[in-house]
Amino acid sequence: MDHQRAPGCREFHNCAVNSDQTILVIEDDPSDQFFVQEALRMNGTTNPIQLVGDGRQAVAYLKGEGDYADRARFPYPMFIITDLKMPIGADGFMVLGYLKSHPELGGIPAVVLSASRDRDDIQKAYLLGAGCYLVKPSGFADLRARLKVVCDYWMGCELPKLDPNGKRVVTSSVGKLAESFGRAKDFG
Repeated sequence: MDHQRAPGCREFHNCAVNSDQTILVIEDDPSDQFFVQEALRMNGTTNPIQLVGDGRQAVAYLKGEGDYADRARFPYPMFIITDLKMPIGADGFMVLGYLKSHPELGGIPAVVLSASRDRDDIQKAYLLGAGCYLVKPSGFADLRARLKVVCDYWMGCELPKLDPNGKRVVTSSVGKLAESFGRAKDFG
């Protein structure tokens, strides 16, 4: 497939479908926050990046509550990068569980970036809806390379249209392939 660049674009990944949408990074280690943000920027990501320090803050952000109530300052993200191992009760599993238990939210991609190679952690993350699971590399160059691949992929994907609070915008599927989605008899 021949990818044409939009006028004025220097690289294909800078012309991503979702290049104006917010990325939410959930990470409790300030150094890791810095390195993730720096890797994204060095890869050409121009999206707004919001940083939160644990799962409780992330859920407040997603709900638009408390410090995150101003959607002009804290827009609903279209992409999440989350650590897993954060304070108990406020970890990445909590965030993934929140997203999974709220299907009315747009189904935004959530990427796990964790130091854990534990097979149970990996399995649980995918069962809770993680779009992918990356093990944090030991060096910045490897981190940058992994985030480039993941972001180039997700930033180019079409995503459901969301309202400012992350809820799917209701569309009419009458006469379309999606019309049959959700009819139990079609899946039985």
